[in-house]
Parts: sequence; structure tokens; C-alpha cells
Amino acid sequence: MAIRQSREIKERCVVDDKGKRVGVLLDPQVYKRILVALEELESIRAYDTAKKSRDKAVPFEQAIAEIKRK
Repeated sequence: MAIRQSREIKERCVVDDKGKRVGVLLDPQVYKRILVALEELESIRAYDTAKKSRDKAVPFEQAIAEIKRK
């Protein structure tokens, strides 16, 4: 699930007594969509990094066993 750019995100800014923006209020649904999109991006970046490393692929079960041994 990605955040669509065409969808308007309604945000409200929190300002201090000098009028400086110090925070943003978002609807919970918008916040959740942002978190999901960030997690997805994190997975994509991890995949890209692993692909570029050219390390030998290890089966999932073997990786778990190695982690448990440490």
C-alpha cells in the first residue's frame, strides 16, 4: 500500500508562541498509511542492498539456525 500523491493529505501544524512550526497533526489513517509505505520502502532498500552485495544466498532455515547458535 503506497501513499498516493493525488490524495490530499490534510495536516495541521502546531506552532510555538513565536509562530514557528514545531509539529504536525495527522489523521490516524494517514499516519498509518505513511508507516506502511515507510516499511515497504525499507524492505525494498534492504532487498536492493542484498542484491548488490553479491553474497551467497542462505536458506531461511539455515540463517535462523545460525542466529540461534550465536
